[in-house]
Amino acid sequence: MKTHFASPAVNLLQTEEAIGFVKDTFTRELLRQLHLTKVSSPIAVLDGTGINDDLNGIERPVTFAIKALAERKAVVVHSLAKWKRLRLMELGVPAGRGILTDMRALRPDEDYSPIHSIYVDQWDWEKHITPQQRTIPFLKDTVEKIYDALRTTELRVAEEYPEIEPVLPEHITFLYAEELLLRYPKLTVKERETEAAREYGAVFIIGIGGKLSHGEIHDGRAPDYDDWSTPNEAGSFGLNGDIVLWNPVLQSAFEVSSMGIRVDREALVNQLAVCGCPERAALPFHKLLLDGHLTQSIGGGIGQSRVCMFMLRKAHIGEVQVSIWPDAVRQELSEAGVGLL
Repeated sequence: MKTHFASPAVNLLQTEEAIGFVKDTFTRELLRQLHLTKVSSPIAVLDGTGINDDLNGIERPVTFAIKALAERKAVVVHSLAKWKRLRLMELGVPAGRGILTDMRALRPDEDYSPIHSIYVDQWDWEKHITPQQRTIPFLKDTVEKIYDALRTTELRVAEEYPEIEPVLPEHITFLYAEELLLRYPKLTVKERETEAAREYGAVFIIGIGGKLSHGEIHDGRAPDYDDWSTPNEAGSFGLNGDIVLWNPVLQSAFEVSSMGIRVDREALVNQLAVCGCPERAALPFHKLLLDGHLTQSIGGGIGQSRVCMFMLRKAHIGEVQVSIWPDAVRQELSEAGVGLL
């Protein structure tokens, strides 16, 4: 299997065309599978509203003052996890339907790596559900539909570009974060994910954000969007997770999506307390949720550059997106024959 879809003999225009093919194909499949409508979305929101996604709770947003609003501060979004839930309410989206938007974000605290950049592009989606659908079976059914969209996209990419060999298994495997810990107790989180992805090809890891039996979390989650604390029918906790693929180029686990059923009133109160930030309950977004004005929903983000990397067998995210890179990284990649956009 080739390491890169593009080589020095393939010009950048051909690479851009392939990126467009991947994005167009996956967008159509995701809209169809999840019954979504494409909507517009913001690049920035006002500070102090509680709308911006706090990710792990420590990342700094890009902040700027708006002259026309008496220097009121705004922040470039980290993601649209909470904005989408507000938009479901504002648009009156019925249960069983949802919205999809192209999210563009800046995360200046992100560490550079072959799969990380300070520029983030995602398919951000959110779907109105009923309270009765806040279950693991419904979560799994939604994951399987997203995975079908990924697998269909890979097959169509292989048809369009014969040098790409399909590698995704027919089905995705579901594993709990606690289950992974018990299976690989001496490995780090990323090592556990890599072993699972290597074995199954594609996995969905359930229950990310709450403490596991050894007192640590699998990975960080903010307290006010995904539900990671509600006891589930599997005897574990959480109604969220990550889609992780085995990347044949990088020979490692490769996360392409973070998603989950969103917090209801009980989960929000519990998770704010666990994270030591109950004061957030007074923010406008949180008050709407606590007062019962927001619909129940499931949603997530799917990395556009990540998916393009995987589908086109790229070794570095800079091969499928334009970002800002240190000179040392540019030099190293240039010497390795990796062409940044």
